[in-house]
Amino acid sequence: MPPRNAIETRTRLLAAARTVIRAKGYSATTVDDICAAAGVTKGGFFHHFAGKEQLGIAAAEDFDEMATAIFAAAAYRALPDPRDRVLGYVDFRAAMLAGEIPQYTCLLGTMVQEVYDTHPDLAAACERGMSNHVRELARDIASAKERYAPDAPWTPESLGYHMQSVLQGAFIFTKAKHDPAVAKESLAHLRRYIESLFPVTPLNH
Repeated sequence: MPPRNAIETRTRLLAAARTVIRAKGYSATTVDDICAAAGVTKGGFFHHFAGKEQLGIAAAEDFDEMATAIFAAAAYRALPDPRDRVLGYVDFRAAMLAGEIPQYTCLLGTMVQEVYDTHPDLAAACERGMSNHVRELARDIASAKERYAPDAPWTPESLGYHMQSVLQGAFIFTKAKHDPAVAKESLAHLRRYIESLFPVTPLNH
């Protein structure tokens, strides 16, 4: 097992990457920026990572794990009705639109927009994390579909990807306008759309 100070150094580097890249973008972020934010020397950085791309991949994986834990522990996950859980997810995302923009926008979406055609390994790590989240979300969507809209022609995965597409687009407009108002309205529209997909009266018990 690595010594505690080595684990703490790596943790600080990953946290710094998460914050700085969401604020500046992947291309504009330098190893020096990460080291300064983490309070780590460049020697300490290169002890853990061969370069910025390797840090980016590790940060994407760490972000995926962190997000999975956050959503698994959210209060809406305990709701008995899967329809309520899907809507609760949207409400939870809306409630997160507070504070500094880099603290609630998506690291994976931020990076993949820049690196999708230039850093295939990093792009793949971002895709894995984003698709993992869709798969988790699709479980509740599948249960809600079975109960409320069993004959609907769409798949749970397709709705999950649509929901994430709305979120990622909302984050882009939040950054463009330096204001989450468009994101909040987009999520309100998304909530109404999901309500229309699942009639309140169950069709299948």
